[in-house]
Amino acid sequence: MEYFSQMFLSFIASWGYVAVAVLMAAENACIPIPSELILGFAGCLVSAGHMTFSGALLAGMVGGLLGSIFAYEVGARGGRPFVDQYGKYFFIKKSHVDTAQDWFDRYGLKAVFFSRMLPVIRTFISLPAGFARVDPKRFFTYTIAGSLPWTAAILYAGMMLGENWTDLMEYGHEASLIFVICSAIAIIYFYLKWKKKKKRHLH
Repeated sequence: MEYFSQMFLSFIASWGYVAVAVLMAAENACIPIPSELILGFAGCLVSAGHMTFSGALLAGMVGGLLGSIFAYEVGARGGRPFVDQYGKYFFIKKSHVDTAQDWFDRYGLKAVFFSRMLPVIRTFISLPAGFARVDPKRFFTYTIAGSLPWTAAILYAGMMLGENWTDLMEYGHEASLIFVICSAIAIIYFYLKWKKKKKRHLH
């Protein structure tokens, strides 16, 4: 893994935004490349003046979205049997797909939103969405809504950490759980506030 990590970092250092888009597409297409590695290093390059935050964010979002759509199509067209049979050739573990499937079975399309911020699940959640052939437009919307805050947060963290961006590799999982909890609290707060305001207008 160390060899591949160095190869990915060299790719980003040489190709910039294109490399960020390609690697984020691969990660969201179920190739297990840590987004903390891609976006953390990109953030470091932003702090060094080699990239812009908006450019890196756009590259990460476009790549992630394309990879998610690809994984969705694989799930929709090939189904679970296809993934179970051929996934191992692309480093896709059955246990990871099972975990994503459990999340999707429990929360439905909401899992597509929240799991974008969770380790492992975010990489594979597009597959069960594809298995279920959920509405592509809604899948697209939930993917963007969940991916944008996560992509921006990791990129910003890498930018703030600078040369210490590798700390994200060590604490990224814990940070993602905290991020999900904070996001859930914020969503509930604004929903209740909106509901209260709507009720007031009705009266």
